[in-house]
Amino acid sequence: MGYNRKMLQNRTIFLPPVSMIGPGALNDLKAELEGSSYEKALLVTDKVLVELGVAKKVKDMIDAAGLQCVVFDEVKPNPTTKNVNDGLVVLKENNCDVIITLGGGSPQDCGKAVGILATNGGDIKNYEGVHLSKKKALPIIAINTTAGTASEVTINYVITDEERQVKMVMVDKNCLVSIAVNDPELMLGKPAALTAATGMDALTHAIEAYVTAGAYRWTDVLALESIKLIAEGLPKAVKDGSDLEARSMMAWGQFVAGQSFSNAGLGFVHSMAHQLGGMYNTPHGVANAVLLPHVERYNIPECAAKLKNVAEAMGVDVAGMSDEEGANAAIAAIEALSKEVGIPSGIEALGAKKEDFDLMATNALADICAGGNPREVSHADAVAIYEAAF
Repeated sequence: MGYNRKMLQNRTIFLPPVSMIGPGALNDLKAELEGSSYEKALLVTDKVLVELGVAKKVKDMIDAAGLQCVVFDEVKPNPTTKNVNDGLVVLKENNCDVIITLGGGSPQDCGKAVGILATNGGDIKNYEGVHLSKKKALPIIAINTTAGTASEVTINYVITDEERQVKMVMVDKNCLVSIAVNDPELMLGKPAALTAATGMDALTHAIEAYVTAGAYRWTDVLALESIKLIAEGLPKAVKDGSDLEARSMMAWGQFVAGQSFSNAGLGFVHSMAHQLGGMYNTPHGVANAVLLPHVERYNIPECAAKLKNVAEAMGVDVAGMSDEEGANAAIAAIEALSKEVGIPSGIEALGAKKEDFDLMATNALADICAGGNPREVSHADAVAIYEAAF
């Protein structure tokens, strides 16, 4: 029997020290806080979760655990440099010794950025790139409320530079949270559109992690399991937001997808989607969902066999198919799932303008995720993909 030479390569795997997942996981966090030495928490969240009462529920839990708590709820859907700077001011003014993030990827990413600046100083723009901070962030506890970004388990965070209209991608082991909490009970009742967008974001993470140049056996196993969970669970969660089993499948699906892409990398779907977010403030998950089939169609020459496996994980009977046929079946399955959960069919519906494609293509090629794509992309290729997705 032969062996895969990739098994001989060294790997450094980054995971949160503690992850709590499943219905009622928030209760486990209370016990963890009671046994900690933390005194004052900065709760980083957004206005929606304040209005829904979720932030109060978590603040009450923090108070009951014996910690003081200050709330910062100014985070935008695409968190900005201003959000980060404002959050840092609140943290310093109140001498907080721990950050607790509550929400989807936006509060998680903002909280990570605040944590990095709290210990490293400087401007958040200085940290765009790979492992550019020198010190570990202030301790961060991440409570996730959507099944999408998996920011609570990754070494990535994304902040919008409003001046350049660019999403800055930071890959930094020092931003890894101390405790990640995924309680699907906090995800119940979320709107169908949000569920669809975040779920397709998680699917994009899994598929890109599976076909990326940096993939290896461990990340492959996680990615395929995630694809199976999401393909089954997402339509159910969109159809019935109170379906706890479907919500639990999505919590697990995005959780393992996050572990996969955090350690394998992503690809050109994210590079292109970041430009839609930076230029038009497009919700990240929707941008990913619209672009995913177009980028993977472009990638077929380099990863047809893997895309065939994606089709099988999504429930397609691939028996008798060639790799290329299986790859096309995967793309058809992605498009069918997007349509089923109500994702727009093109980026024109997201506000994209053809006159911006040249600049967007340039910026996409400079995006940190571009290097992980399995097939090399030229400027002309990037423009053509935007045009195909229009």
